[in-house]
Amino acid sequence: MTPDPVELIRTAPLGTRMTVRRRIAGGFTDAVGYLRERTDTECVVETRHGLVTILLAEVTATRAVPPPPPRRAPRFPPLG
Repeated sequence: MTPDPVELIRTAPLGTRMTVRRRIAGGFTDAVGYLRERTDTECVVETRHGLVTILLAEVTATRAVPPPPPRRAPRFPPLG
């Protein structure tokens, strides 16, 4: 049985990196980042682009994900 996505948000430690999928007009969207806050009705995920507040009533799926890989070095050294 698949765990309830909202229950995962409610029980995951703050700071857990996760993907949260939610319904929007015309389809779905994902927020990938660190769980920073949660209340009884919403959660806040810190993504690369900033904080995203998500209503738990809109959540359709979620899962914990590993940390991102380290950034690669530039292919070519800077000129100068």
